[in-house]
Amino acid sequence: MAKKKIGEIVAEELAPFLKEEGLELFRTEFVKEGKDWFLRVYIEGAWEEGQDAPPPIDTDKCEKTSRFLSARLDELDPIQQAYYLEVSSPGIDRPLLSEKDFSRFKGSLIEVSLYQAIDGKKSVQGHLQGLKDGNIVLTDEKGKEVVIPQEKASKTKLAFVF
Repeated sequence: MAKKKIGEIVAEELAPFLKEEGLELFRTEFVKEGKDWFLRVYIEGAWEEGQDAPPPIDTDKCEKTSRFLSARLDELDPIQQAYYLEVSSPGIDRPLLSEKDFSRFKGSLIEVSLYQAIDGKKSVQGHLQGLKDGNIVLTDEKGKEVVIPQEKASKTKLAFVF
């Protein structure tokens, strides 16, 4: 079964459960690493309008989601090969993947990794202003606006400051 299809099945099966639990599906991955396959499911707290960040996810929520999904997948049996199921939160250095993510985290400190250096840098950090016309717009530490074409970004994530 195609990886995309597995992600769709997971999303479909989890939707009512996650809604009831006050959670949202962030993303799924079905990947082979070495000889092993992993189905990774990332969940987050459901966002309310006006919230700065989603509610935190604890291990109990991940465990409960894992047990539910494992039982559903055992019933449906959509994956032919053996795999490991992992359920977690997106983490503190959460990637920004969708337009919704860029909107939700406006004003947050982010880090953009680039495929090729721009002005001698392969990584740019600043406060997210938004996603405009296919460009990631942020303000650097000097207050200067930086515009990065989204296709030049290999990864965009929340920056974690110690």
